[in-house]
Amino acid sequence: MKESKLLVKIFKALSNPHRLELYLNIKEQQKMDIEAGKEHTCFLSTLCSNINLGAPTLSHHLKELVNAELVTTQKQGKFLICSINEETEKVARDFFEGFNQTKKKREK
Repeated sequence: MKESKLLVKIFKALSNPHRLELYLNIKEQQKMDIEAGKEHTCFLSTLCSNINLGAPTLSHHLKELVNAELVTTQKQGKFLICSINEETEKVARDFFEGFNQTKKKREK
C-alpha cells in the first residue's frame, strides 16, 4: 500500500510540465556529472538559468518534487544542490516494467 501512495505522489508531481522539465533537467545534469567523473553539483542557481522560470516559481516546483520524494536537496554554503532520489526512481521504473510485462502477457 505504501508503494501505491508513493506512485500517486510521483505521478501527481510529474503531471505538471514545469516540474517534469525541472526533474529531467536535474537528471540530465546528474548524468553528465557522473559521465564526466565529477562530483554531482546541480545547483539551484544553474537550474534557474536552464529553465525559463523565476526563482520563487522554481523553488515551489522543486519543493513539490522533494515532497514527492523524487529529488533530494542538500545545502552547501549558500547554495542548494539538487539530486535525483534513486530509490524513488527505482519504484517508478519497477512499476512500468511490471506494467509492460503484464501487457505483453495479455497480447500473447
